Order: sequence, then structure tokens, then C-alpha cells
Amino acid sequence: MAGRLENRKALVTGGSRGIGAAIATAFAAEGADVAFCHDDDPEGAAAVAAAIQRHDRRALAVQCDVADDAAARRFWDDAECALGPIEILVNNAGIGGERAFEAIDLATFDRMIAVNLRALFHFAKLAAPGMRARRWGRIVNIASQLAYKGAAGLTHYCAAKAGVVGFTRALALELAIDGVLVNAIAPGMTETRLGDGLTDDWKARKLSELPIRRFGVPNEIAPTAVLLASSDGDFYVGQTLSPNGGDVFL
Repeated sequence: MAGRLENRKALVTGGSRGIGAAIATAFAAEGADVAFCHDDDPEGAAAVAAAIQRHDRRALAVQCDVADDAAARRFWDDAECALGPIEILVNNAGIGGERAFEAIDLATFDRMIAVNLRALFHFAKLAAPGMRARRWGRIVNIASQLAYKGAAGLTHYCAAKAGVVGFTRALALELAIDGVLVNAIAPGMTETRLGDGLTDDWKARKLSELPIRRFGVPNEIAPTAVLLASSDGDFYVGQTLSPNGGDVFL
């Protein structure tokens, strides 16, 4: 029985662990070949590639700093060479880190924007021409519920993720007429290594705010990406879906 992404070609940034790994594996389970990148995580990348291959799908894992323009371009070209034209792009790679506003220097702010927002823009630029020419494509950007709610100690992160939401809405308006649907996912606090940069006090405060009284896990986020990448999501344009345990209501 064919999956919802049968024979599609997908590229996921930041796919060796956490939400990206869950999405890459879920795509393979639905029939997609998947290229993904990682930043110095060869063991995680090997495990995800093996999981993809267990679904009898092709996998490509590439080490890439998504904020490096030349490296990002090489990764894109390698993915299309290995798998064929990329039809689904998931901009997932991101960094975090709690820091008081006064302690955030410009270099730290610039790195946050470069990885969490600028790289997303760059990969969308790489994806859009081919998707438009083929008149079919899906771009899924990973934002955060903190784009709406904000959080002390994360002004740089919240600024970047709010930019992801705005970019998603604007790009969707430009590409939808050509059959390229752009949407976003704004997960709530999820058990991934991104949380390693948060203090125990910050996590405890966040946990107390959640009606569900627990953080999410990556496999609870991945189904939303499958929805938006498949024909089930054909009427979603410029939307940001937010599996967040009740942290914020959109």
C-alpha cells in the first residue's frame, strides 16, 4: 500500500537528531527518499540514514553548517544529484541557548539569525525555482510557539522564530499560484538537545505553564510535517500549525 509521500524526494536540514530526525524517518515511512544534513553528528546521522533505509528508501547524510552559503549550496546540489529534483524542503536546523538580553552580543545575535532565519531563506531560494517550474512543491519551516509568546532569556531566539512565521506567510503568497505550498510548524517545548542550552529553572517554569504538564517528544511533531508535505495538506497555505501542549493558543 503506497504511502502519502510515495517516491517523493525530500530534503531536511538538521536531520540527525530531534525533530529533524523524526521528520526524516516519518517521511521515509510514507515512501519518500530523504537527504538531510547535520552539524558534526556522524553517529546520529548514521542512525537516521539506517532508519530511512529500513523503509527501503534512499538516504543521503551530509555534514553542513547551514549558515555557510557555499556549504548549503553544495548540500543542495549533492542531494539533487543523489535523489533527483527535491520536491519537499523542511527547514528544521536551528540553535538555541538561554542568555539575558544584556549578555547577548552582536556576534551571538547574528549567529542566531544566520542559522534560524537566514539559512531558511537561502534554502527556500534554492528550492523555489525547480518547484515552480514543476508546478509542485512543499516548503515546511520550523518556527516555535515562542514566536508568539516570547520568553525571557531568549530574545534573539524569539526574534528569529518570529521572522520564520512572517517569512512563511509572505513566501506562501508568492508561490502558491505555481503549486508550491509554504507552511510552518511552531512546536512547543520538545525533548531535544536544543533544550540543553536552557537552565533547569527555565524548564521548570515552562513545565508549570503547560496544561498538559509535560514537554513534547519529536515523534509528536513529525506527523504535522507529514500532513503539510502530503496531499492531505493541499489546502494549507501560509499557515503555522502549533503542536505545543497548550502553551499558547493560536
